[in-house]
Amino acid sequence: MHGKRKMEMKHNEATDASEKLAMRVSRNSIFANVILSAFKIIAGLVGHSGAMISDAIHSFSDVISTVVVIIGIKISAKDADEKHQYGHERMECVTAIVLAVILGITGGGIGLAGLKNVIAGNYDSLQIPSMIALLAAILSIAIKEGMYWYTRAAAKKINSPALMADAWHHRSDAFSSIGSFIGITGARLGYPVLDSVASIVICIFIIRAAVEIFMDAVSKMTDESCPKEVEESIRELILSQDGVIEIDELRTRQFGAKIYVDVEIGVAGDLSLRAAHEIAEQVHHGIEENVSGVKHCMVHVNPVD
Repeated sequence: MHGKRKMEMKHNEATDASEKLAMRVSRNSIFANVILSAFKIIAGLVGHSGAMISDAIHSFSDVISTVVVIIGIKISAKDADEKHQYGHERMECVTAIVLAVILGITGGGIGLAGLKNVIAGNYDSLQIPSMIALLAAILSIAIKEGMYWYTRAAAKKINSPALMADAWHHRSDAFSSIGSFIGITGARLGYPVLDSVASIVICIFIIRAAVEIFMDAVSKMTDESCPKEVEESIRELILSQDGVIEIDELRTRQFGAKIYVDVEIGVAGDLSLRAAHEIAEQVHHGIEENVSGVKHCMVHVNPVD
C-alpha cells in the first residue's frame, strides 16, 4: 500500500507540473494574440488592406481557441470522482476536437472568401495596400511561427493533444499571414488576384491540419493501442523482472493523454500467494515508473507448471 500511495503522489505531482506549464503557455498565447490582433486591425484599416483585417480576425480566433484549451486542461486535470472513476483525461481530446472544428471553419471561411473574389474578378475598385500592412504581415509571420514552436515544445513535453492543437492553430495563423503578405505584395505590384489565390491555397493547409488534429483526438478517445515500439519496450521491461517466466497477454490503450496497461504474466505454479503478489507488484511499479505516460497498470498472475 505504501508503494501505491507513493506512486499516486508522484502521479499527482507530475499532473500539477503539466497543468502549470500548460496554463503558463496558454496565458502567454492569449497576451501575444490580443496585442497582435489589435496591431493587425489597425494596420489593415490604416493600410487599406482587407486581407490584413481578415488576418487580424483569424488571430483573434486564436484567443478563443486558447481559452477553450485552458478549460479543457483544467477539467482533464481534475481528480477521479464517483461519476468519473478513471479520471477526466478524455476532456483534452474533446477540447482538441473543438479546436479542430474551429480551425476547419476558419480555414474554410478564408478559402471561400478567396474563391468568391476570384470568380467575381472585380479588382479595379480595390485600394492599393500601404507599406504598414506589409510590415504587419511580416511581423505576424515571425511571431506566430515562434508561438507555434513554443507551444509545440510544451505540448510534446506534457503529451497534451489540446495544447498541440493550439500550436497548429498558431501555425495556421502564420500561413494566413503568409497569404496576406503575398496578396499585399501582389496588389502593390499590380496583381491583386494573388491575394485571393493565396487565400485558397492557405485554406487547404489549414483544413489539412484540422483533419489531422481531429483524427488524432478521435483515435485517443476510442481506446487505440499504443505504438508498437512502446508495447515492445513494455514487454521487454516485464520479462526483465525476477520471477516472470512468460507474458500470456499484453494489452494497452490510450486514454486521452495517458496510457493504461493490462498484462497477464506467468510465474512458477508452486509459489505462495504472497510471493506471486510481490512479483506482480514489481511488474506494476516497473511499468508505471519507467514507461512515460502510463497512468495505471493492471497485472494478473497465471501459474506455470
